[in-house]
Amino acid sequence: MKIAIDAMGGDHAPEAIVKGAVEAVSQMEHLHITLVGDEQQIKPHMADANRIDIIHTDEMVTADDEPVRAVRRKKNSSLVLTAKEVKENRADACISAGNTGALMSAGLFVVGRIQGIDRPALSPTLPTTDGNGFLLLDVGANVDAKAHNLVQYAIMGSIYTEKVRKVTNPTVGLLNIGTEEGKGNDLTKKAYSHLKEAPVNFIGNVEARDILSGAADVVVTDGFSGNIALKTIEGTAMTMFSMLKETFMASMKTKIAAGMVKGDLKGLQSKLDYSEYGGAGLFGLASPVIKAHGSSNTRAIYNAIQQAVHMVENDVTGTIKSTVQSINWDKGEE
Repeated sequence: MKIAIDAMGGDHAPEAIVKGAVEAVSQMEHLHITLVGDEQQIKPHMADANRIDIIHTDEMVTADDEPVRAVRRKKNSSLVLTAKEVKENRADACISAGNTGALMSAGLFVVGRIQGIDRPALSPTLPTTDGNGFLLLDVGANVDAKAHNLVQYAIMGSIYTEKVRKVTNPTVGLLNIGTEEGKGNDLTKKAYSHLKEAPVNFIGNVEARDILSGAADVVVTDGFSGNIALKTIEGTAMTMFSMLKETFMASMKTKIAAGMVKGDLKGLQSKLDYSEYGGAGLFGLASPVIKAHGSSNTRAIYNAIQQAVHMVENDVTGTIKSTVQSINWDKGEE
């Protein structure tokens, strides 16, 4: 199996990306990785080059680049060349921790969509209090959506959760402002009706306050609401730990208490770190494409590689394709 990785994407590139790749090939016997980026910057971090190739390029997509324009104009950038490896069947999947919008554009314009999927979804796995986690989609690949898009998200998320996360008959919830069937706007009401007939284990509406408690294994929503939910969760977690740190540093007594619970707090922080589950999958594309968090460290990159490997091994893309194409979509009421 071969995975292509944008070595220049992310806050800690290329060091974290290269070290994550080296760790991955040391742990996964049949894995071969292609790193795409500046060879002079990559090589100093390669303690072991076994089963790792480098495609050299000194062109990069930056965080400030306009996504679509960057993909069209920077054809030799590390991000675009990474996607091209998948497009031309030299790699089974690709990963980048770089510009999210540019990766989504490269996914659409270079890798291409699965026939029958109108819009791909960006889908991270987020932590829950029971430690099992849940998949949230879409979190920003598409700001707008129609009811049948949410049904496709539910199908893709359910397949991924069952095949990769090994959850039997995963539950699917629709993010809404109340749990009653009649709640929500026009989109959620139509989506609710369609989801009841979809080939998923639909359990109805779920509220944002309940999703971290494990209300459903898969939570679907439009990209606008999903992105707000994701960033609210991120911001709340960061604020909580900032407040805890401030409290523990307030006096000698609290500093002593902090020293006593330091290990427990690190465990809690790790439990809330969704990079432990890998990156955010771009579901609906012709091959697995993983968006690692921009601040990914070595461990997060390793987890994203492991996630991509599991998607390939379990033929997630092929199952999504066959499932979606077997459904006769009724889009007339939208």
